Amino acid sequence: MRHFWRSYTLLLRWDFLRRRRILPMIVFIQLALSVGVVYGLAFLMPDVNGKSALYLSTGAPTLSMLVLGLTVVPQEIAQNKLTGRLDWMSTLPVPRLAPLASEITYWLAASLPGTVIALVVASYRFDFGLQVNAAVVPALLLVAATSAAVGYGIAVASPPQLTQQVSSFVGIGILLFSPVNFPAEQLPAALQAVHRVLPVESMADIVRWSLTGQYVAHPATAFAVVTAWCVAAMALSVRVATRRR
Repeated sequence: MRHFWRSYTLLLRWDFLRRRRILPMIVFIQLALSVGVVYGLAFLMPDVNGKSALYLSTGAPTLSMLVLGLTVVPQEIAQNKLTGRLDWMSTLPVPRLAPLASEITYWLAASLPGTVIALVVASYRFDFGLQVNAAVVPALLLVAATSAAVGYGIAVASPPQLTQQVSSFVGIGILLFSPVNFPAEQLPAALQAVHRVLPVESMADIVRWSLTGQYVAHPATAFAVVTAWCVAAMALSVRVATRRR
């Protein structure tokens, strides 16, 4: 365990150092995305009622973390495959989970500023009061970690060209066909069934519940679903990385 933590901290420091020039731009893009979702969807829905405002307020930061984890992370890993960096990482004398943990932590840190500011902007835009409970930090960390872990798993298990196509498709699907900014009941029955298996609806539920305590019937189940996806994605990533070695 001591070897893992030392490897993890060194890799994390290296990740921040090698990306220090682009980190401000990454944070700015996530901030612009979060705020843009709030104001952009409000233009499409000029007469926003209380429930819609709540979904928009909690959906914007959720979407920001999902887009980052499921599109930016896999594209970054695909680029690392093409340049040979991923193969080089597999030769380092570090535990197989350490590079994955370092990548997820970096992208989590990059997404959190936009998440927090998006909540403030949404609350101001819709004159909507949030009721934050103690589960908000675990909820945000779990959603960000799960989305990044799933994105990492897609990237390490797929060819780089396929990864880029899949991540673009997933990004569009999340923005248009996922019950993040609106209730799942508004989707066709087939898509509702799909989202009972996928973690996106549960991610939105735990963020919404931790920030408002409303419109989530079974928060414990949602936490369990997201946790299961997180563990499965990390296990897949470690298995593929170990096989590559």
